[in-house]
Amino acid sequence: MGTLKFKSNIKCMGCVAQVSPILNEEKGIKSWNVDIDTPEKILTVETEKLNSGEVIDLVKKAGFKAETI
Repeated sequence: MGTLKFKSNIKCMGCVAQVSPILNEEKGIKSWNVDIDTPEKILTVETEKLNSGEVIDLVKKAGFKAETI
């Protein structure tokens, strides 16, 4: 898969703290980052195993939205 990018509604460090346990526990994710300084709140995920839909589901599980870009 490689690098996946999503537009999200993860707006602040509090939101990042809320989504962190879900994304950090996923063994298929090598690394991830949210650029909360951009209007689109870009979530970047490095993975070799997960597809976009699976990452979107993980973000939803944490209470947020993500949309593939």
